[in-house]
Amino acid sequence: MRVGHGVTDDERLDRTEATKVLRRAARMARPFRLLALAAVGFVAMSVSATVAGPVLVRHAIDAGIVPGDRGALNTAIVLYVAFALVAYVGGRQQYVYVNLAGEGFLRALRIRLFGHIQRQPVAFHDRNKAGVLVSRMTADIESMSELVQWGLLQFVSASILITLSLGTLFVLSWQLTLVALLVLPVIVAASIRFQRDSNRAYLEVRERVGQNLSALQEGISGVRVIQAYGREPEQRRRFRMSNRSLYDSHLHSVKVSTWYFGLVEFCGVLATALAIGAGGWLVARGDVTVGTVVAVVLLLAGLFEPVQQLSQLYNTLQSSIASLHKLFEILDTEPEVDERPGAVDLPTDGALVVDDVTFTYPGAAAGSRRPAVADASITVAPGERLALVGPTGAGKSTLAKLMARLYDPDVGAVSYGGVDLRDATFASLRRRIIVVPQEGFLFGGTVADNLRVARPDATDDEVRGALAAIGVLGHFEAFPEGLDTEVRERGSRLSAGERQLVSLARAALVDPDVLVLDEATSNLDPGTEAEVEMALERLMTGRTVIVVAHRLSTVRRADRVAVVDLVDGVGHIVELGDHDELVRLGGRYAALEAAWRRTQAPAS
Repeated sequence: MRVGHGVTDDERLDRTEATKVLRRAARMARPFRLLALAAVGFVAMSVSATVAGPVLVRHAIDAGIVPGDRGALNTAIVLYVAFALVAYVGGRQQYVYVNLAGEGFLRALRIRLFGHIQRQPVAFHDRNKAGVLVSRMTADIESMSELVQWGLLQFVSASILITLSLGTLFVLSWQLTLVALLVLPVIVAASIRFQRDSNRAYLEVRERVGQNLSALQEGISGVRVIQAYGREPEQRRRFRMSNRSLYDSHLHSVKVSTWYFGLVEFCGVLATALAIGAGGWLVARGDVTVGTVVAVVLLLAGLFEPVQQLSQLYNTLQSSIASLHKLFEILDTEPEVDERPGAVDLPTDGALVVDDVTFTYPGAAAGSRRPAVADASITVAPGERLALVGPTGAGKSTLAKLMARLYDPDVGAVSYGGVDLRDATFASLRRRIIVVPQEGFLFGGTVADNLRVARPDATDDEVRGALAAIGVLGHFEAFPEGLDTEVRERGSRLSAGERQLVSLARAALVDPDVLVLDEATSNLDPGTEAEVEMALERLMTGRTVIVVAHRLSTVRRADRVAVVDLVDGVGHIVELGDHDELVRLGGRYAALEAAWRRTQAPAS
């Protein structure tokens, strides 16, 4: 069921949940508590000096102006200036220390969140859109910057100011104070309604921000496909819809806050009017002095200003709690693939064994939780090349990812050299088994920088040696800037083939025992394919290789072929043997091989 403007019941934060979020944030902020305490001290100094101002005005009127005592008036003026200076110094220092504490907390939160996202396995990133994660790291954390930059300061300042002001008001005139507080029930009732409505509204805003950023990133990342098919109008329409949803949710939050802030301001004006009216009557009776009435009016003006600040702070607090709730959801996501306590290093060589493995993707709908791969068993000997073939969606890529421990099996085990991959340290796992994806992803930086993604401590000679090992050092040294050539964002300065060569050189720099390949030449043009094929062959020499094969030429170079196909909707290894043996068998591989040959036959 949807509530209000698109926020589900489960997404709403009740008071208990909000309190838990704030307590957890407070525990995370403990390293900055000394800075926060210093800020509170300066706040107390500044507020105390501010409250003293109206009291000094009362003294100046009643003891100086009314009786005409110049000395008493001068004393009040000097003290007023002195307290104003104290308030100024305290006000400046409180901002310094609260920002040191608040920005330090946000910095620590960003680092922790980014590190946690980096720890998450492939399955996590399959489930979560990159745009939403970027929104968590940017928009959600930035929504808290207002809170830590001035919100916490205003909360402490307003709380102390209200407490001191009320105490001083009752000391000056309890009658005038009670008259002014007749508006209090209206403010309390309005605050209860505002709490309910704004909680809903700000959760909705945070959700729409994530959706809008996701739509924006998709439109930018896929711009080549969009332009190729003339889909610009449709993408603009979809972004307008997403943007409109964000606009509507912001407008709703503004409407929720506008009526409340206006009501609080009106109550402040009404309380002042009541105090002036009652004060005139009490002065006429001789119960209070003129200076007391003036002091009460000044204190009331200072009292309702922090009430408005607390109202605005509640607005900001709701947004920040909603953001923190989303961030904590990510931080509470335990990686499905993680390093166990007491993990051991994998041996330097051995067989890669898949033992009766069954795997179902996390997050599959309850009614369709069929395994992607079931009852898979295979042993890949050291130095052997195994090709995984089969129709799309049969589970061959899933099986390859299980063999590299990008996922963990639900049943059975994958081991290398007799050690279950789940018991291996990540450092040794990524040294022994390297996955080379179908498309080489490059980061901003130089060619050399991108090779060092695999090994940050690699020397220049080692980087050059990796390129030489696959026979492409001359290719990159021929660039005007050599290995210092900037590849630009996502490697846009290089061709697809050159990007893949860099990807292969990364693997050569690690020098792994096992290579898991997703047909590294399937997306290349004929001009670069031959060079990548040569580099790939040199990289595979002397190593155990598992390749998800899409071409007959790749399969024929393998020692054995495993055919993965669907049986009752579940992926199974249905045939296993070398190319010639499986062709003679006349089964599913023979049908695949015949289909490949037909596609490669010249047109008549």
